[in-house]
Amino acid sequence: MESKIESQKDYYKVLEVDYDATDEKIRLNYRKLALKWHPDKHKGNDIATEKFQEINEAYKVLSDPAKRLDYDLTGNYEIDKYSLREYLTRFKGMILTCNGLGIDHASIWTQQLMDTNDFVDK
Repeated sequence: MESKIESQKDYYKVLEVDYDATDEKIRLNYRKLALKWHPDKHKGNDIATEKFQEINEAYKVLSDPAKRLDYDLTGNYEIDKYSLREYLTRFKGMILTCNGLGIDHASIWTQQLMDTNDFVDK
């Protein structure tokens, strides 16, 4: 049952970063939040300790490229929990590039744009 609870955590939201955040941004937000919620600053506060542990758990996953990729592919996909902006940001790689299918849309779009510009110029 614990693994189900873990899979429902959105580590990006825990670390307060965008889904396409750089490693540096993840590291900086982790440090900021770890200092804010460190148990030594909140002696005897179990909620702060729990929050600190959650921040560390999120950082362990998002700071490791292999774990982050695995999390991104198998993590939290409960669409109703996301705003449209969050959904598009998180899944833009899958939505726009179709890398898993080996499809490169850039050349199609570039050709269509060039055809349109030629038509407008005439």
